[in-house]
Amino acid sequence: MIPEHILNRKGARSFNDLDPEVIEYLNAGAIETKNLTEWLKVDQLILLKIVLDETGQKDAFEVCSEAVHQQKKPSANTNTRVIGLTLGSLVQDRAFYEQLRSHTSDVVRCWACWAESLHHEALDPLLDAMKPYAADAHFGVREVVIFATKERMIEDLDPSIAILTPWTASTDENIRRFAAEALRPVGVWVKKIAAFQEAPERGLPLLEPLKSDPSKYVRDSVGNWLNDASKSQPEWVVALCKRWEKESDTKETQYILRKALRTLKKKGS
Repeated sequence: MIPEHILNRKGARSFNDLDPEVIEYLNAGAIETKNLTEWLKVDQLILLKIVLDETGQKDAFEVCSEAVHQQKKPSANTNTRVIGLTLGSLVQDRAFYEQLRSHTSDVVRCWACWAESLHHEALDPLLDAMKPYAADAHFGVREVVIFATKERMIEDLDPSIAILTPWTASTDENIRRFAAEALRPVGVWVKKIAAFQEAPERGLPLLEPLKSDPSKYVRDSVGNWLNDASKSQPEWVVALCKRWEKESDTKETQYILRKALRTLKKKGS
């Protein structure tokens, strides 16, 4: 049993504030991280050894450990990617990934996301396999699935848009958010999409259904998408915002428009 004070904790604001007991539970894979501070503090190799022992894949540990240590500039992000991709190249057992996909630890689920992304060459099965990660309850997993899929989607941009467009009608706000966020023209820590920087109108099938979304999480993504586009195609973004303002007289649309135009307004001030 996990103590109540661990389960109900607030995420530490700094490394100095981290409770050593919390770190022990995180490294054991017994709890999820609460925020980025906790996520950065997880010792992924300690966690990996425990998980591989539990799942009968202990032989994979040395290879994963070596891959982590061979990095020139290791970080929590790169460790997650390297461990996941190494596992994906070593283990094909579907039961193993089912265990990882449903693991309590969000870090383990991030490994699973990277690993499973290796197992699908075609776009349709790849995004189908990634959909549970896009719907994950944890913010970290939802970001990693974007890292694991974006470059592949850029290679086949129009088919990716076609696949993701029905996702905008999902009842799950996390799925709707992924549809917009995964193909942002610029985004954060991911490859830019030159095609959208030149012709952002190609992304409209993903944006139009979400222009008055009830979820702030989704609205933030749509607004940020348009703000990205405003840096290369300001006139197009302004025209779209004027059209949406006429077509959708809602506070939700107004929220999106404010986010979409924020960079242009700063430049104009």
